[in-house]
Amino acid sequence: MTKPPSPTTISISAADGFILSVVVAFLSVVFSLLSSTADALGSGSTIAVSYGSGTVCAVVAAQRTHHILCYQRGTVVAVLPNTSFSEIAGGQSSLCGIRSGGYSLLCWDLSFTQNPSFVPKRIYLNNTVLLGNLSVGDEQVCATTTVNGVVKCWRGNGNVTVPSKELNFGSISSGVGFTCGILKNTRRVRCWGSNNSIANRIETDFGNRPMLSISAGGSHVCGIDRGGFLFCHGNNDSGQLNPPSNSSSEFLALALGSVHSCAIREQNRSVVCWGGGGEYSVNVTEGVSFESIVSGSNFTCGLTTRNFSIICWGPGWENGSGSLVNISAEILPGPCVPSSCSECGIYPQTDRLCFSPSTTICRHCLPQILSPIPSPPSIPVSPPPPSPSDRPRSSPPSKELTRGLLAFAIVGSVGAFAGLCTVIYCLWTGVCFGDKKIHNSVQPTITRAGSNGGVTTSNNSPPSRSSTIRRQGSRVLTIRRQRSGTSSKHTDRAEEFSVAELATATNDFSLENKIGSGSFGVVYRGKLWDGREVAIKRGETGQKLKKLQEKESAFESELAFLSRLHHKHLVRLVGFCEERDERLLVYEYMKNGALYDHLHDKTNVEKTSSLLNSWKMRIKIALDASREGEGNAPISIVDYAVPAIMAGELVKVMDPRVGPPALNEAEAVELVAYTAMHCVNLEGRERPTIADIVSNLERALTLCVDDESHGSISSGSISIVSAD
Repeated sequence: MTKPPSPTTISISAADGFILSVVVAFLSVVFSLLSSTADALGSGSTIAVSYGSGTVCAVVAAQRTHHILCYQRGTVVAVLPNTSFSEIAGGQSSLCGIRSGGYSLLCWDLSFTQNPSFVPKRIYLNNTVLLGNLSVGDEQVCATTTVNGVVKCWRGNGNVTVPSKELNFGSISSGVGFTCGILKNTRRVRCWGSNNSIANRIETDFGNRPMLSISAGGSHVCGIDRGGFLFCHGNNDSGQLNPPSNSSSEFLALALGSVHSCAIREQNRSVVCWGGGGEYSVNVTEGVSFESIVSGSNFTCGLTTRNFSIICWGPGWENGSGSLVNISAEILPGPCVPSSCSECGIYPQTDRLCFSPSTTICRHCLPQILSPIPSPPSIPVSPPPPSPSDRPRSSPPSKELTRGLLAFAIVGSVGAFAGLCTVIYCLWTGVCFGDKKIHNSVQPTITRAGSNGGVTTSNNSPPSRSSTIRRQGSRVLTIRRQRSGTSSKHTDRAEEFSVAELATATNDFSLENKIGSGSFGVVYRGKLWDGREVAIKRGETGQKLKKLQEKESAFESELAFLSRLHHKHLVRLVGFCEERDERLLVYEYMKNGALYDHLHDKTNVEKTSSLLNSWKMRIKIALDASREGEGNAPISIVDYAVPAIMAGELVKVMDPRVGPPALNEAEAVELVAYTAMHCVNLEGRERPTIADIVSNLERALTLCVDDESHGSISSGSISIVSAD
């Protein structure tokens, strides 16, 4: 009988073994770091619907307890107990909620439509094993444990189906007779439930594709994968798997009903719906931005960004076309949790919305478009050495194998080091994990980056069963700080605000708060959450591409100019907002009015009507604004009437309210006019330097102040740079 061959043993030197162990450990750290960037998903919802009874419920904000209020057929009901909840979810005839802290799960039976029972029933209580990711279907209630992601389910008509405890889920979503979830470690979709046929079908269609998020409907599931594609699988009898083919926006959130699907666009947070015979595309949602959406069997509800109110629409809602749900209270846009929100930042107005100072609302994390992460290469490990009596003879390892391992170690170390440097650079610059929230008031460099997407179809299933949309990255406006020598003494910072913050400050940009118009939009008076009075300039919200480009250009120009401008006579830029299609600038509010108000006030009709009605004061303001000692950078004077100055017709550009200039003032005004004319030359070399401008303005002011001197300054003494 032939003796079977013994296992091959690879013997390596101590130095080689040390190198390989270091490489394996180093690569493990790198891969774990990369994989951890995609582990964070959205938190539980603070609004829910029970579609069997037409009930909408929500967790209220800015109150001592974040309790639940429900709206049903025009009546608002305060749900007991009057305690705080972190997330809620609804099914066909039930409502469930996890209490703040995750230690208790309560449910309410809403099957009696004429007199719903809002008496709570405790389903779960455990002070050590906490719950999250609540999901309610038509038959069962499921949630995951916060530590290891094990799924727990209840009810189910005595036949509760639960996945293995060995599987750890990052999120789950329930449909009719099934529940699907995303595994933490592999991001694969796994489904289970009493409706095995649809559960197995959906799980098979998703295959081994890693997903970032999913949402379940009646008999279909949609989700977004690592590459940024939207996949929908399951039944497609009403077109619920076919999103609009011309949609090129990224989706932030999904909500699915029985035969329809809805999503929030990242570009402007508007809602788009498909399927259901087109009955879910209504006018009430046009131009409205949403924080979150939820769907019942035949209607959808969304929480608005403007004032945290709820709008519902769909054939199953009260009037079908959609209406505002009058709960008479602000709704939490996210759960108040004891967290630093280090991953995606803190939601605006958290201090006001969360009653407890130790809790915060975390921003919704935007899915990162990442390529699949390869598994680290497996290194053959030598088996334990046998005893001396049983040790078989073996030939020494080949030199080629040893050299190959060393080459792999060297190349792998270099590649891993380069990858780690890339990750550190991304973390340091904020490219990978979002823009910085505070910008120094120094000269910014504005750059854009974008990517285009297209429509593609799934390779795993027929086109009638799945649809795929490539998410198009919206233009990114990155403001890079560049320090200059003259800006070091200015410690002001330009803050970045959200649209929700500024909408609250201006009472939803009401006409009562409108105080004028600017270079690229309307100016509103507002009051920030900390009591600061500001003037907010909002770009026009036109939908045409040309208007959008003009608004973008004006926004960038004014932001670049004002972010480096500091002067005691000029209004200060407090901050800005660059979110979706919105472009807003926030200024310090001037109670006494701006320079324009003083110059063009309707009551300013005579020389004595204003302090500015003298050439001395106007030239002094121009001089102060141009001095580099009080500013942050040289500033050119623009927009003067060049043709009139060149023709010697200064009277056309002079304010008649100031009156004709005196002898000395006439030469001073002429000097200022010719200086301004040269400042607006198209060629940079033909413009005067800031030193020349200041010198000429000083001479002009001297002419106005010096009443005893009646000498004149010849045109040859004007310091103007000419092109040779």
